[in-house]
Amino acid sequence: MATGEKPYRVYRGGRVKGKVPLDRPQKGPVRSAREPREPKIRRPRRRWSWKRRIGIGLIVLLVVATVWGIAGYLSFRSGVDKANGRLDPSVTPALAKQNGLLLSKPTTMLLLGRDHENTDQRVGLNHSDSIMVLRTDPSRHRLVYLSIPRDLRVPIPGHGEDRINATFPLGGAALTIRTIEDLTGLEINHVMIVDFRSFKSLIDNIGGVDVNVPAPILSNKFDCPYKASRCARWPGYRFHKGLQHMNGQRALVYSRIRENQLNPSDSDITRGLRQQAVMRAVMAKLLGAGTVVKLPFNGHSLLQPLTTDLSAWQFVQLGWVLKRAGQKNALHCRLGGTATSIGGASVIVGGEENRSVVQMVTGRAAPQPPPPGSGQYGPGCVVGNRQFR
Repeated sequence: MATGEKPYRVYRGGRVKGKVPLDRPQKGPVRSAREPREPKIRRPRRRWSWKRRIGIGLIVLLVVATVWGIAGYLSFRSGVDKANGRLDPSVTPALAKQNGLLLSKPTTMLLLGRDHENTDQRVGLNHSDSIMVLRTDPSRHRLVYLSIPRDLRVPIPGHGEDRINATFPLGGAALTIRTIEDLTGLEINHVMIVDFRSFKSLIDNIGGVDVNVPAPILSNKFDCPYKASRCARWPGYRFHKGLQHMNGQRALVYSRIRENQLNPSDSDITRGLRQQAVMRAVMAKLLGAGTVVKLPFNGHSLLQPLTTDLSAWQFVQLGWVLKRAGQKNALHCRLGGTATSIGGASVIVGGEENRSVVQMVTGRAAPQPPPPGSGQYGPGCVVGNRQFR
């Protein structure tokens, strides 16, 4: 190739030597510095209407609520799965099949409260200190609570007659279920066992509970929270009459009180009623809307004190049923009888009045309070916030 020659280029016209002619942009006319520029036309920004803002806000809120609800449900379901895993496999065959949804069909649930730390002598006995049956009727928006004294003497299948709280150490919740079904004729569909040892953390996690204290209480000196020097002068725990908000420690103390220095007639019956009042308050709070907001954070740990056969979806249904029915017109019933001593043990021997109470629970008879003169163990039913006399 000769010096100075350009290589061949290819363009529209073919292949030629030298530079390829290029189309170069032409420079615009030279503008004088004094000549004003043409004004730029700016289109005004179109602001969102309030309807559009509300619509987008609702969509964002709906998305957040959906994600929050799914996360909360999954966390809660994890806790329910663990609660199901703690249930003895022998319990499920003892339960009557639930016909239909809890939202639309009546169900009967056994609530058992266990407390191993009431006294040093009773640690490890594994007794059920609180026995209560909850019966729901969604079609009537009706709740019925049936309290069964732990010292009630009953026939225990395969073990003769004994106090009903002996069924748990003898055969677990399955034997308790069969005993109560034979005693009352009620079919038990579900069971929930509450361990009072870990109840404190549950109550704190749900923000405390509101409990109506029927009468002033000054307890004996147990579990003194102070140093030894102050405990010597400390009179005991005090509870004033009326509705009170209790944290976990306060509610646990209230449910464990065995002696009321202001009322010598207080007994295990009244103590059992206190435990059941705390359990009802916890269930209402646990299944309430306020707890749902916290589920993504503590849903897996809320159910640590509970052992149950209920699924997560059944828990949701039960919460809705309890909310719809409310506690204002709930029926509170209890079995009872005459206090006596058999074989050196204090027991309560029931009579025909207990059969009448079961009729009130099932709605076949009008609710009636304990008969006059029946004392603190008298069987009967009261409505709403009325107290047993």
